[in-house]
Amino acid sequence: MVNRNDCLNRDAADPLAPLRDQFDLPAGVIYLDGNSLGARPKAALTRATEVIAREWGKDLITSWNTAGWFHMPKRLGDRLASLIGAREGEVVVTDTTSINLFKALAAALNMQAGAAERKVIVTERSNFPTDIYMAQGLSSWLDRGYSLKLVESPEEIAAAVGADTAVLMLTHVNYRTGYQHDMAALSALARQHGALTVWDLAHSAGAVPVDLHAAGADFAIGCTYKYLNGGPGAPAFIWVPQRHQAAFTQPLSGWWGHAQPFAMAPHFAPTEGIGRALCGTQPVVSLAMVECGLDVFGQTTMAAIREKSLALTDLFIELVESRCAGHPLQLVTPREHGRRGSQASFAHPHGYAVMQALIARGVIGDYREPHIMRFGFTPLYTSFADVWDAVEILKQILDDQAYDIAAERGAVT
Repeated sequence: MVNRNDCLNRDAADPLAPLRDQFDLPAGVIYLDGNSLGARPKAALTRATEVIAREWGKDLITSWNTAGWFHMPKRLGDRLASLIGAREGEVVVTDTTSINLFKALAAALNMQAGAAERKVIVTERSNFPTDIYMAQGLSSWLDRGYSLKLVESPEEIAAAVGADTAVLMLTHVNYRTGYQHDMAALSALARQHGALTVWDLAHSAGAVPVDLHAAGADFAIGCTYKYLNGGPGAPAFIWVPQRHQAAFTQPLSGWWGHAQPFAMAPHFAPTEGIGRALCGTQPVVSLAMVECGLDVFGQTTMAAIREKSLALTDLFIELVESRCAGHPLQLVTPREHGRRGSQASFAHPHGYAVMQALIARGVIGDYREPHIMRFGFTPLYTSFADVWDAVEILKQILDDQAYDIAAERGAVT
């Protein structure tokens, strides 16, 4: 039977443990919500001060050149590329996840426009809602007969993709359950039927190894404020492989995507390469924070991160099921390693109230309908002792029924 000393011994032998010191984690808090908002790298405060006080405050507009502001989206994209199996010149960090999805989906549909029979976008009903909303909005705005097909489970995807499919749009790791798709198999399935794939890596980048080229994906987008620890609302990223860049066109044709942005010409002419995915002027302070998170990833490998992620989630599942046995908890995250992201989700009839009780006791996870408590594990700063202590507090709350069921009425999640 595992005990707390065993967890402390695992922490002492953990090669990633020293990276925890590079994050500003509040005392008395066990943070298991890095799958919503990553913790702050300590370096971010210094970097923000540098950007605001010196680059903006003293150097003013000259910093677009002297501090490299203008090239930051591409430079950061090149740094992020290695984490997702992309190549130099294929990724930019810019805009939001929703906006980048709009661009990627619009480009994919435009590339399929010559096939009149391809009018269907396939995705999961359990996909993150903004992905579905963007697809619905784009389809109705184009008014070309596009429709959205929502499948109920991963097992139904294969049957849903056919000759009428223009795009298969999926989130690699499900935000609610932590289910991880087989990207290579589904990309091959889409290609077999002549469809293109758009992958959302919001719960993958920095959490699980991704190799977009090896998987045969067509487009990908994702955020930097979760596992990549870029800060609240940090700019997202978009990946367009070199093989698609010449055909990549998207309707948000802002001046940063122009071939000659400072010519101030009245007509748009797209630039070459990944710059086509850019739109308007970039949020420099937020972009600068993204680099602080990427600096930490430069000190380890995705293989090491994945190994610890699986060890943390295995331990959490084992302890919850053994120490909290007898309580109505249902694991909704796959046990199979190949199907699991870096989170563990449990359903409980009063999941919202239990999560609020956990947060009040310093264990920060989050809640998603229906009745699901999500616990995210960021290997860069989550310890094995954190896992033990979180489960111990969960056990006490459940044993004592120390949660307010009445608080669930009208709860904002």
